[in-house]
Amino acid sequence: MNKLCWLMAIVAIVGCTNKQKQAPEEAATLSGLKRSNFQTVVNGDSTDLYVLKNANGVEVCVTNYGGRIVSVMVPDKDGTMQDVVLGFDSIQDYINIPNNFGATIGRYGNRIAHGKITVAGVEYQLPQNNYGHTLHGGDEGFHTKVFKAAQPDSQTVVLSYLSPDGEAGFPGNLNVKVTMKLTDDNAIDIGYEAETDKETVVNLTNHSYFNLSGNPVNTILDHVLTINADSYTPIDSTFMTTGKIEKVEGTPMDFRTPTPVGERIDSDFEQLRFGKGYDHNWVLNTQGDVSQLAAAVYCPQTNIRLEVFTTEPGVQVYTGNFLDGTIKGKKGIIYNHRTAICLETQKYPDSPNKPKWPSPYLKPGEKYTSRCVYKFSIQN
Repeated sequence: MNKLCWLMAIVAIVGCTNKQKQAPEEAATLSGLKRSNFQTVVNGDSTDLYVLKNANGVEVCVTNYGGRIVSVMVPDKDGTMQDVVLGFDSIQDYINIPNNFGATIGRYGNRIAHGKITVAGVEYQLPQNNYGHTLHGGDEGFHTKVFKAAQPDSQTVVLSYLSPDGEAGFPGNLNVKVTMKLTDDNAIDIGYEAETDKETVVNLTNHSYFNLSGNPVNTILDHVLTINADSYTPIDSTFMTTGKIEKVEGTPMDFRTPTPVGERIDSDFEQLRFGKGYDHNWVLNTQGDVSQLAAAVYCPQTNIRLEVFTTEPGVQVYTGNFLDGTIKGKKGIIYNHRTAICLETQKYPDSPNKPKWPSPYLKPGEKYTSRCVYKFSIQN
């Protein structure tokens, strides 16, 4: 064999070897996410993507960074699967861009006036990150923490986090567990538990941004909203609850019957001016009964319906008023004004400073529990 033949043989062998070494291309989730894009290390803790699937082909993707729901794939009226939550394609965007997309919010969801709480006679100062108030536990709340994660089965992920005494100014070592289960009736059933070794305040919620059209280029102004509430808690110009509870009747806050979100959102009504749209807590009629409908949203484009059930006394409805086109999300889509709606089950905002409202206080030996169910269906 001459030198040219030898050379050709060697090239062929090397080429075959390289082909054998090439790993198969990573399969994406139904929503187009790649697990490798969510695997990194944050402050020594590893992040990952966890995929839940049920018997109907519904898929929910969760990352343990911030305990976040990243994507929710549900069928529309034609059986086409649609991703109905906003978020990012990679963990780096969640880390680098300030956001609450899909996050587990804690220690205290929503606002605390001037960042001050008094627990067992001691006043604590919390971070002031929103008009002089504490919002969602401060800029380094639970949405920035890496939860430990376990996936006991294909439809469940269990997230846990130990919030140390003094974190973000809150007292007590708080052990938190969040169980997210995708049920076979197309619901995301979220159970929260927490225990403390020192009296503290707790108010955990989920901050998913929903767009039931499946395409966040569209606004949610045509989404039809129902809230099972006769009253709401008005706010001042800094988004802080005033301490009053007022009736919705005769106001643009009345969603007791199904009403398009955009029908009255720009009405000349002080609360809508203060909130720049809807960004308010409604006082639910459900009395903590998780079997009673708390709220519902329906998209006439896709016929996808989202129902919310909870053990909590309130729900914050936020209509994406501060989305302004500066954030590019999944699939490169720019998130513009009012392209999502949030339904955050909760204690009323600033409950630590309003003693007549449902108490957010947790003592040693007690267990905080809360439940929120997001159930998807087709409305004909």
